[in-house]
Amino acid sequence: MRNNGLAGLVVAIVLSLSLAACKDTKTLQENGQLKAQVAELQKENAELGSNIQSLKVSQDALTKENETLKAEVRTSKTKRPATKASVRKRRRASRPS
Repeated sequence: MRNNGLAGLVVAIVLSLSLAACKDTKTLQENGQLKAQVAELQKENAELGSNIQSLKVSQDALTKENETLKAEVRTSKTKRPATKASVRKRRRASRPS
């Protein structure tokens, strides 16, 4: 009877250790996958940060260009020569006296 009880206890210990090892292996695999996902997200975040920086530079350049063009439009409006009103001369019809 002791042998059966001891054998059952050994089997239970072996099964529990193998299940724990299984869980650890599964956990390690999940952790590895999560670490890979985090690394990929960090890489994408760095790329997006770089893209944002280049877009800001482009936006600044376009803003300056826009201001320059607005200034040109303002100066071209003021430099336009004023249209002269046509001078109308009235001619008097000579009346016979």
